Amino acid sequence: MRDRGRIVLGLLVFLLLATFPIWYNLGSGRQAAAPELRLPAGEQKCVRSTAFMRTDHMNLLMDWRDEVVRANQRVFTSDDGRSYYKSLSGTCMSCHDKKQEFCDRCHNYVGVQPYCWDCHVEPTGEM
Repeated sequence: MRDRGRIVLGLLVFLLLATFPIWYNLGSGRQAAAPELRLPAGEQKCVRSTAFMRTDHMNLLMDWRDEVVRANQRVFTSDDGRSYYKSLSGTCMSCHDKKQEFCDRCHNYVGVQPYCWDCHVEPTGEM
């Protein structure tokens, strides 16, 4: 057991390095600024509330995908009774037409890389 000191020191160095980002952020005393999004011109409402779309839009899109592909259900009725065609390209991208100005700002902020664009054409705003 001569290596006990080295093991403890190694564990402490590892814990310090592994938790460095947490300590750095706490020490800076400020939060990262949330991205400012350009809302679509002319549209006042989305298919769901803003709070829902900020946290759960990915679940909505996956549900739409499954319902369209597996059950041929192509119409979504919102809470206020409006009907929408279940389509990322046709419904969502008709308002949010610039990927870099809308999608990428939030996705980069939270550090996620969605796989939507593996199949769908990236919107550029040139529609």
